[in-house]
Amino acid sequence: MSTIAIADTAEFCALLEDELGVRLAPEDLDRPLDDVAEWDSVHLLRLVTVVESVTGRRVPVAELLEAATFREMYEVVRA
Repeated sequence: MSTIAIADTAEFCALLEDELGVRLAPEDLDRPLDDVAEWDSVHLLRLVTVVESVTGRRVPVAELLEAATFREMYEVVRA
């Protein structure tokens, strides 16, 4: 299995769209997650699975749960 890093926010947005069907514009990265109608806890769990599969690294779920925006999620998954 090959793994990759999520190098920047553009790759993170592409991953969200390709794997979860959540389309984000760059300005959406700083929107509160509560304001994104299509985002829910199922997407969060799917994101963890996808990121772990793509990067080959475990995602700190507790830190991801504390993220209030997609940018904060990106910071957790790229660390």
